[in-house]
Amino acid sequence: QVRLVESGGGLVQAGGSLRLSCTASGSIFSLNIMAWYRQAPGKQRELVAVISSGGSTNYADAVKGRFTISRDNAKNTVYLQMNSLKPEDTAVYYCYLRDSKQYWGQGTQVTVSS
Repeated sequence: QVRLVESGGGLVQAGGSLRLSCTASGSIFSLNIMAWYRQAPGKQRELVAVISSGGSTNYADAVKGRFTISRDNAKNTVYLQMNSLKPEDTAVYYCYLRDSKQYWGQGTQVTVSS
């Protein structure tokens, strides 16, 4: 069984930064994708950034140039560095892992005040 645990959410002023972390535990195939999703009230959950075990990345247009996803394969940890935060970034952020199955973290709240 795989478990994902997120940390790093909180309250920040517009223009500030946060770094989210997500550590996966359990038996994980070496070929995998980890990602960050977010969901604001009344909106669908959307992909924010994704990174493969090989290090290739993709970002949602709304966060390009501001957010950076990275991972430490030895630690089974994925990070999301969020800079120049905007109130529109306010959401619950969820960690995601896909190997042969799909797994979700519990979510961490990010609130950006104006």
